[in-house]
Amino acid sequence: MKGEKDVSEVKVEGKPEWLEELEEGIDAVPGFVCAATHCGIKEEGLDLALLVSERPSVVAGTFTTNKFRAAPVRVSEERVRKGRARAIIVNSGNANCCTDERGVRDAIETTKRVAERLGLAEEEVLVCSTGKIGIYLPVQKLLAGVDWLAANLGKNGEAAAEAILTTDTRKKTVGVRFVFEGRPFTIAGMAKGAGMICPNMATMLCFIFSDAGVEQAFLSAALREAVEVSFNSITVDGDTSTNDTVFVLANGVAGPVKEEERFNALFGEALRYVCLKLARMIVADGEGATKMVTVKVEGAPTAEDAKRVALTVANSMLVKTAVFGQQSNWGRVAAAVGRSGVEGYDPRKATVKLNGHLVLSQGGPEAVDEVSLEESMKKPEITIEVDLSAGSGSWQVWTSDLSYEYVRSNVDIP
Repeated sequence: MKGEKDVSEVKVEGKPEWLEELEEGIDAVPGFVCAATHCGIKEEGLDLALLVSERPSVVAGTFTTNKFRAAPVRVSEERVRKGRARAIIVNSGNANCCTDERGVRDAIETTKRVAERLGLAEEEVLVCSTGKIGIYLPVQKLLAGVDWLAANLGKNGEAAAEAILTTDTRKKTVGVRFVFEGRPFTIAGMAKGAGMICPNMATMLCFIFSDAGVEQAFLSAALREAVEVSFNSITVDGDTSTNDTVFVLANGVAGPVKEEERFNALFGEALRYVCLKLARMIVADGEGATKMVTVKVEGAPTAEDAKRVALTVANSMLVKTAVFGQQSNWGRVAAAVGRSGVEGYDPRKATVKLNGHLVLSQGGPEAVDEVSLEESMKKPEITIEVDLSAGSGSWQVWTSDLSYEYVRSNVDIP
C-alpha cells in the first residue's frame, strides 16, 4: 500500500486500565467471519468484502446527513431500523451515489445474492459502498464476487480491512477486551477514510463487532454517544460525504450478564474508545496530512458552543495551512473563534495556547519564547487550546493540516 504513515501508533488519552487493547482486529471477536476479493471495480487490489455474523445479531447504525444519500445508505438505513442483521457487503472504488433508482436496485440485488448464498433473510444483509460518485455499479462483477466470498469465509479481517479502502494509505483496525463477571467481552472494528471527512458524519465507513449480549435500544444509544465524540468530532477538509456509515453488530456469543447496568456502562466506555481510536486514525491518515491537530475548547457557555468554536478553528483553511507551514500564526485561530457565531463571551477574557504556549490573553499578545514556540510547531502533533472563560462547556475536535499533497491527490496529479 502507498504512503509511509503508521496510524497504528495513534494514541487515545484516558484509556481505562481495565480495557485491554488487542493486536487483532475483528478476527478477535468470536462468532464473526469475513472474506475479501478483487471483483474488478478497481483496476487492482481488493475491492469487495463480506462480513458475517454466524448467529443473529442486534445492530445499530448512524448515517450521513448529506441530502445526496447514496443508494446503499438508503437501503441499509431502512433495514437497521428493524434492529437485526447478519451480514454486511461492502465495495470500494464506486460510491453507487447519484445513480437514481437503478442504484437502489443494484444495492438490493447485491444483498439478495448474499442472502441466497448464506441462507439468510434479505433484510438481514446490509450494504455499503465507497468511491467515485455518479457511476453505476458493475453489478455482474459484484455478484460473481459475492459467490466467491460466501464460499471463502473465515478469519480474514486484515484482508477485509484493506478491501474497503480508497485513498487511505493504511488499514485502520482496533480491538479491545474487558473482563466482567469473570468472562471476557470483546469489541473490535475497522474503518476507512482519508478525504471528504467532516462531521455529521465525518468519505468514511466503520464496522464494529462485539460478542456482548446487549439490547438494541441500548446499543443504538451507546453508538450515538460514541459517534458524537469521535466521528462527529473530526474533520480533514470540511466536506461531508454522501456514503458515511457506522454499523455495530453484537451477537451475544459471550452470553448474558447479571449486573446489566454496570456492564452497559463498561461496554459504552469501551465502544467510545474503539470509535475514538478509529476516528483519530482517519485524521492521522488524512489526504496529504503531515500533522495531527487537536483543538480543545473550554469555558464556553455550553458544550454545543464549544464544539462550534472547535470546528470553526479546525476547518479554517488559514489555520490548517499555517500548521502545515509550521508557523505560529495564532491570529488565524483568534479570527476563527471570533467568526464562529458563538455569543455570550468577552473576547478580552479569552485565551489561546499553541502547544502549551500562552499566546493570547486579556485581549492582547502574551510574551512568549518565540524560538521554543516555533520549534514546537515542527512536531507531528499540534495542540490548539482556547478558553472563552464564559461557562463550563468544553469539546475536542481533531483535524489535520492542509498540504500540497492534498491538492495533488484530489486532482489526480501523478
